Amino acid sequence: MTLTQELQVILFKPQGSINLQGGVALSEQMVRVVPQPDQLWVIDLADVDFMDSSGLVPLVQGLKAARQSGCRLVLCNVQAPVRLILELTQLDSVFEIFNAYEDILTDVKDNSLVLAD
Repeated sequence: MTLTQELQVILFKPQGSINLQGGVALSEQMVRVVPQPDQLWVIDLADVDFMDSSGLVPLVQGLKAARQSGCRLVLCNVQAPVRLILELTQLDSVFEIFNAYEDILTDVKDNSLVLAD
């Protein structure tokens, strides 16, 4: 018998720049979500064209909060300027980064099957 786990996806879609102001807005959005175990937090960066060092803070805090609550946080649609910041700070090896939102769903489906004894 095969059982599937239901997964709750929480999608964050920041826009413009994630600098001090944009980072505060993203932090406020994430704080409003009550983390539940096994949630998938997706930060879709498709509409983010710039991020500075102060923009990294909400990403790292969000990752920490997600992990402490048993959630998974992933990034997708990371644009070149943002990817460069993540690479320079070596955070690209800390975050799970997907090319597209659809790739996340495929990964979740492939890994969410649990075999019952």
